[in-house]
Amino acid sequence: MAEVKVRLDHCVIAVSDWDRSTRFYRNVLGAEVVDRPDGRAAYRFGDQQLNVHGTGLDIGALVASRPVAPGGSDLCFVWPGTIEEALAHLRHQQVEIEEGPIVRWGGRGRGTSVYFRDPDGSLLELITYA
Repeated sequence: MAEVKVRLDHCVIAVSDWDRSTRFYRNVLGAEVVDRPDGRAAYRFGDQQLNVHGTGLDIGALVASRPVAPGGSDLCFVWPGTIEEALAHLRHQQVEIEEGPIVRWGGRGRGTSVYFRDPDGSLLELITYA
């Protein structure tokens, strides 16, 4: 039997205010904002994506049994520089730091992380790997 190797392509977040969230994910995390023809939006990071559900959008029946609510996500992003650069960027964007820097374990092993929240309260993490 062949070894199966998958990787994450996209996941879903929910937001309560489209404009506020789009500004945050674009300015703070560098997302490419993708407007889809069906009225949905996505925040793209290279070849990975956050599909966005929220107010006023009919997303149909193909969703989780308990769809994620605004503020109900916990996501980690890899920061391409040092943790000091990540902290400086967050401060420049006037984002309140919740915790960090702190040593954590992520997909690549041991890293250093800083935690903060998006406008709806979802917990976000930037991790750096040495």
